[in-house]
Amino acid sequence: MTLEELNRIKQEHEKIVQVREIVASEGEKLAKETGYRKQVLVCGGTGCTSSGSKKVLDALHKSLKDNGLEDEILVVRTGCFGLCSLGPIMIVYPEGAFYSQATPEGVQRIVKEHLKEGNIVKDLLYKETVHTDGSIISLSETDFYKKQLRIALRNCGVIDPEDINEYIAVDGYQALAKALTTMTPDDVINEITASGLRGRGGGGFPTGRKWSFAKASVNDVKYVCCNADEGDPGAFMDRSILEGDPQCIIEAMAIAGYAIGAHHGFVYIRAEYPIAVQRLQIAIDQARSMGFLGKNIFGSGFDFDIEIRLGAGAFVCGEETALMTSIEGHRGEPRPRPPFPAVKGLFGKPTVLNNVETYANIAQIILKGSEWFTSMGTPTSPGTKVFALGGKITNVGLVEIPMGTTLREIIEEIGGGIPNGKKFKAAQTGGPSGGCIPAKHIDTPIDYDSLIKLGSMMGSGGMIILDEDTCMVDIAKFYLEFTVDESCGKCTPCRVGTRRLLQILDKITKGKGTMEDLDKIEELAKHMQLSSLCALGQTAPNPILSTMNYFRDEYIAHIQDKTCPAAVCKALKKYEIISDKCKGCTLCARNCPANAITGKVKTPHVINQDKCIKCGVCMNNCRFRAIEVH
Repeated sequence: MTLEELNRIKQEHEKIVQVREIVASEGEKLAKETGYRKQVLVCGGTGCTSSGSKKVLDALHKSLKDNGLEDEILVVRTGCFGLCSLGPIMIVYPEGAFYSQATPEGVQRIVKEHLKEGNIVKDLLYKETVHTDGSIISLSETDFYKKQLRIALRNCGVIDPEDINEYIAVDGYQALAKALTTMTPDDVINEITASGLRGRGGGGFPTGRKWSFAKASVNDVKYVCCNADEGDPGAFMDRSILEGDPQCIIEAMAIAGYAIGAHHGFVYIRAEYPIAVQRLQIAIDQARSMGFLGKNIFGSGFDFDIEIRLGAGAFVCGEETALMTSIEGHRGEPRPRPPFPAVKGLFGKPTVLNNVETYANIAQIILKGSEWFTSMGTPTSPGTKVFALGGKITNVGLVEIPMGTTLREIIEEIGGGIPNGKKFKAAQTGGPSGGCIPAKHIDTPIDYDSLIKLGSMMGSGGMIILDEDTCMVDIAKFYLEFTVDESCGKCTPCRVGTRRLLQILDKITKGKGTMEDLDKIEELAKHMQLSSLCALGQTAPNPILSTMNYFRDEYIAHIQDKTCPAAVCKALKKYEIISDKCKGCTLCARNCPANAITGKVKTPHVINQDKCIKCGVCMNNCRFRAIEVH
């Protein structure tokens, strides 16, 4: 593959992709030039697939054929659009009509009324894209999208991830060509260093510095690795990038290989991501067949190739040394550092390891320059960050924001606020290694340093929103249960410490804790932070410490008052019958499995708290809302 051939392919396919970016009259004119009257993009990410997008796609193809439109309409299965709660998603271009929660039955109407007759089916559109006057606005103008800035996600939901030609149409492999033909390895590293790009996998270590360490290590063999293991609860950023734009990771890894002097790369991805694995393998095969992987890439004399290694789902294998140990065929356990992987990593050779989102920024930095990248974000955290937004939030999905965007903007504007009129209580970031940001800090700008000051961390990008009905002690217990299950057991501080912390938390949530237990938690946490072998054990106490810091009153309520303020902890729940509302229908008493409710017909009933097993059956069966839980 030469640069001339790359540009020829780009010119042949770029108009097809441009239709998805230019709407209205210009888009219609451009669409005609491509040979297709309209294009229909259907989300093929895991979220929409689980919601039934495969059935929608099948119905679309059948309906197009039945109406004789299969040669006029281009159907593209893309990656994630971001609005996961609205899946399955379809977008029709050049109008940019956004159909949400699509069904096979709805598809038949869309094909007949919209694609055939030219009338947009407005009652099936995402309501935020329809003005009060009935006019249609583009998705980019909705509250969910207008404050986002998509760099890592730039091609997700835009191109067909299984067609390398569409990636080339959006400047794919131009950065690799530029690096190999006009830049030295030092030039590449200097550009990445000047951009200030920090690792998006958790700790935020400067990417350029990591690459420079690996380049400086003298060895006949070096490796480039991609961490696609992503095991945080509620996190799906890396998975979505691989499902929607796998070629950008291949290109970035090849650039990294050139920069440090490596000729082989590994993508370590968990086997639970079947769509991502399949599309990544297709992308590698296509890149290899077109000469972007293999020997003498772009005639530069540089050789580089990539292979996939599947993980079995161990969270600890997200730690860099455990990941490399697993690739080597051993049990995934961390190794002491130093030596660091840049000096002695995979198979004992110098190795660069970055996560998927970090690599997703590389090509754009090489093409547009470090000054372009530093113009976004904050001085210490340039660029953007992808978050998997979940929990008690209206717009569950994938978002990419400039660093420095406030938590309030993410929750109230992009996220659409807390549903059911509930109050925002906290945001949990960083997964099992992170912490909780309370409502009083809702105007905090989201960047690496601000989160650390609050006792949390960026992590890989999970952001779980919690409302007033959340018990913060229970949240800390949830993450600790996860850490206990995922500890590899190699070092005593983590293996024993996490289990001991969980025992204390379990004791507190059952109303059996003491104030001395809080001191024990803090003391044990300090020992774990100082002596655990890897970050899993070192950061495991973070969710507890942050909730104790900001919500200590809830811990005290569990210990001293024997109550759970959010009425979540089962052992501390207290079901009570409101006498003024009770009609004496006996329905609650007849359904109580513990025979804990007594009373005569047509007279208020009473719950015996000593017998009550806190199952909630009485409350579920009461027709008069006469039972409350405290």
